[in-house]
Amino acid sequence: MQTAIKYFSVFGGYDLKIDTTKPLEELIKSHILNNYEELKKEIHLLTGGYHIDHAVLTGIALSDRRTNASFKRAHVSFEEGMTCVDNLCDKGIIEIESSFNFLAKKVDNSTIAKKLLFTTPFLRFWFAFISPIYKGIRDSKYTEFDERFKNNFTQFQEFIFEELCMEYSRDFYEKDGIKDLGKYWDKTRQIDVIVQTKDNKIIVGVCKNTTSKIKKAVLTKLMQDCKDVGIQADIFMIFANNGFTSELKTMKSETLKLFNAKSLKLLTQ
Repeated sequence: MQTAIKYFSVFGGYDLKIDTTKPLEELIKSHILNNYEELKKEIHLLTGGYHIDHAVLTGIALSDRRTNASFKRAHVSFEEGMTCVDNLCDKGIIEIESSFNFLAKKVDNSTIAKKLLFTTPFLRFWFAFISPIYKGIRDSKYTEFDERFKNNFTQFQEFIFEELCMEYSRDFYEKDGIKDLGKYWDKTRQIDVIVQTKDNKIIVGVCKNTTSKIKKAVLTKLMQDCKDVGIQADIFMIFANNGFTSELKTMKSETLKLFNAKSLKLLTQ
């Protein structure tokens, strides 16, 4: 499943059957880099090809997705950026996310920026790794891409892992009836997954796409973050790409759910 997540981070939403037995870098070269001109035409048809819109999309792909950070990277004003966002939302390229700040008791809602979400992983990959360095790729010079991919792809995958955990949470708690599903963030904290059931039970989760096993400290921090912002959680979830320490495993209970990458196989059924 770890391999599937890795490949989905690049090719999710790309209408192409991918052979995951081949190295990811080889598939990127054959299906994306070597096919740059054709893909560029298709993406321009989808986006309209406007320079400012593409700058905003790259800003979203390379930032923490908050509106102000995305527009700063794109070198546009907030007003100009939001005009682009409205246009891109109408085209189905991105969506707007709001923090679940209504669950918190100590937050001024007006200070919390919205976040912007690509509707497909492939478009996010394109505007993070291809569009910003298109000249070299256009000229079949891939050295800069190779370096960029090597240095940044692991971190790039973290958001995709979070989104898959979000969808898994939706499926897992569907039987309880979901009233709302989303995330919480403010200026200093983030809670990756929040599920509110129809009977107002609150389930909160954290997602860790790391190579090391997750320790008890991750749970302690999640519980403290909830306490600090006034979110009263009934159940805690931890998603870990590479599993958990023995200490944390012994704490698993009805109020602490532990899920690893294999758990996400439910999404492929």
